[in-house]
Amino acid sequence: MKPINRRELIRRFRRLGFDGPFSGRKHSFMDNGQIRIRIPNPHRSEISVKLLMEILRQANISKSDWERNE
Repeated sequence: MKPINRRELIRRFRRLGFDGPFSGRKHSFMDNGQIRIRIPNPHRSEISVKLLMEILRQANISKSDWERNE
């Protein structure tokens, strides 16, 4: 695992069947009909590994599934 930029995060979630990003109150979000995940705002250049792992946990995506979708 390594840090990832917001555009790449969105691209990979789309490959995994998520739609969006859609505008939310404070954050954008993506969903797949059952799960809704918040997408970090583009304030920083990259999303840390720690935050990425938390997003994947909330989306019920395993590390191996994520890495297969590179």
